[in-house]
Formats: sequence, structure tokens, C-alpha cells
Amino acid sequence: MINPEVTVALKATLDDAWEQRASINIKNADDKTKDAIDSTLSLLAAGSLRAAEKINGAWVTNAWVKKAILLSFITKPNKQIAGAPGGNYWWDKVDAKFNAWGEKDFQAAGFRAVPNCIVRHAAFIARDVILMPCFVNIGAYVDQASMIDTWATVGSCAQIGKRVHISGGTGIGGVLEPLQASPVIIEDDCFIGARSEIAEGVIIEKGSVISMGVFIGQSTRIINRATGEIFFGRVPPYSVVVPGTIPSEKTLPNGKPAPSLACAVIVKTVDEKTKAKTATNDILREAIKNV
Repeated sequence: MINPEVTVALKATLDDAWEQRASINIKNADDKTKDAIDSTLSLLAAGSLRAAEKINGAWVTNAWVKKAILLSFITKPNKQIAGAPGGNYWWDKVDAKFNAWGEKDFQAAGFRAVPNCIVRHAAFIARDVILMPCFVNIGAYVDQASMIDTWATVGSCAQIGKRVHISGGTGIGGVLEPLQASPVIIEDDCFIGARSEIAEGVIIEKGSVISMGVFIGQSTRIINRATGEIFFGRVPPYSVVVPGTIPSEKTLPNGKPAPSLACAVIVKTVDEKTKAKTATNDILREAIKNV
């Protein structure tokens, strides 16, 4: 646990620097500000601090943490970063998480990093995570025993729970601005199907199964097929969700029906025991078969 006095001091320094950001640059940033930025990024990298956390059952965004990330872009110069194909370099402000790591560092961290995965500094990867060739952005948090599959992306400050499978080609959206905006949150024991996209601070609640090719943003209607209830911005716990369409309520100027709109459809809910005993693919097949 971080000493509360440390976070109070970091927050005060970063809040003050943020108010002065228009006049701060690489050359004139003072040591106190740079130290606060570096300390905050290091705490994020260690998992001791998070861009968003669940407090009393509700997700709360730590805006001051995002200030540290954004201020780092203002105060840090671009530099050569080793590891590009052919022995070449990238040109960026953010180090790779594994920069200068040795065997002991990987053993202590306790996760697998498959060749060609990219994780930026200030992202946290917990024990028993498997990183296939994927991209995990700055400020993200990936909790224990999750898998980020091939060509999946985990955006800035996104929060991934325990035992989550982010399937191949999936996009988990990131957010840095506006500061108060919540990142995408995937709670424990969720499955996100291949080529799906979860963006704009949507929360996928515990135990949910998202089929492949589902796109969910804040304006996406998430419709419970059994009850007709409509959700925005969150998928309720233990929902099984597939892509769908909803007829448009409008007509075109020529009197013909307007195009249908995409939506996400909750075709089934499963309890925790069923989810634990049944393979995810079986749950999806059964749900879709009975639609």
C-alpha cells in the first residue's frame, strides 16, 4: 500500500503543474514536477496505483493520475528506443516496460511475454498473465491470470480484471482526455470475443461473455432480449452478448424505412456456478443456437 501522504503530495504537485501546463515544456519543467511525474508512472507500472479503482462497489477515475501521463508527454523529449525490427529503433517519449529487464526481473514479475508483445512503461501486468503478440498502452492494468491474445490492444488506462480473456484482434479502448472520463473496464472472469471493440469507458461487468464481432460504445443500445430492458455504457454481470440490429424508428424522405441500427443483444444470463463449470465456447454456442 502507498503511504496516503505520498499520494496527497503527488496529487498536489501534479494538480498545480496541470494548471500551469500551457507554460511548461521540456526545457523549463522543474525537478519537483518531473519527480512527481516519474514517481506516479513508476507506481502505475508496479500496480501500486491505478487510473481507476472500484471503491464501495463503484468505479472511480483518478484524474490526477492521468494528469501525470499527459504531463509526461509535455516534459519528456523523444528519444531512440531499442527493439524495433532489424535491430533498429523507435522514436518515442515512453520507454518499453521491459527496457533493461533481465531474467530475474521476468521471473519476479511472474507473467509470460511472448515475442512481439509490446507493453509501454506505466502499464501493470500481474502474475500469471499471458501476453501474446499484443499492445498494452501506458496506464493500463491487467490483473492476474488474464490473457491478452494475438493482435489485441489494451488502450491507455484500461482496466482488465482477473481471469479475463481478450481474444485475438480485439480492441479495448483507451482514454486520457477528458480527465474525468472513465476508461474501459473489463471486470473479473469475462471473455471478450475476437474482433470485438469495447470503447468510450464502457464497463463489462463480472462474468460476462461477449461474442466475436460485438461493438459497444456509450451510445450503443445493449438490449436484453428476454425482458426488453435497454442498457447504455455497461453490460450487466454474467450476460452473454451477441451482435444484433434494431429497427429504426424513423423513415427516409421518400417514405421508406430508415436503415436499422447496430446494437448488442443480451441473449442469455448465466449464474456464477454455470459459468465456472461450462466452457465459454459452449455457453456461446448454446446461447446462439437458442436465439
